[in-house]
Amino acid sequence: MATIEEKIIKAGFMLPPLPAVAGLYSPAIITGNLVFTSGQLPLMDGKLIEPGGKGKVSDVRKDEAFHASRVALLNALAAIKSVTGSLDAIEKIVKLTLYVSSETFFSSQHLVANGASSLLHEIFGERGAHARSAVGVAELPLDASLELELIVQYNSASH
Repeated sequence: MATIEEKIIKAGFMLPPLPAVAGLYSPAIITGNLVFTSGQLPLMDGKLIEPGGKGKVSDVRKDEAFHASRVALLNALAAIKSVTGSLDAIEKIVKLTLYVSSETFFSSQHLVANGASSLLHEIFGERGAHARSAVGVAELPLDASLELELIVQYNSASH
């Protein structure tokens, strides 16, 4: 059976190195058998991806933001791996929260979140089904287009 990282590659992506923190926080923490990530931005090599990773999202930029949500998701998975040692320890994706820096009257945050959600389903199968919130906000750190948080259940015996 393929590992989660092999499934990420099969989906056309690579698990990035853990992004550097930009403040006084941990990228992910474990409590009990849950892992909570800090908000992850669509960063590659320490920079917001362009296009789609910077600035407010509108109907015109919705598809770019869909891709940016996948990049932020991969950063969240890298944060989870940093505390669990392996993505194969994930038993269930519990909740995804996506904050979208939105232009006035943009109300398709849920479609942007579908980028991350569909990749979770592709990588994790049934374990990738999750609860979700997609929220429009006025501004995000570094003028990012979106910020993503994950909560996952993991097998602490494999840690």
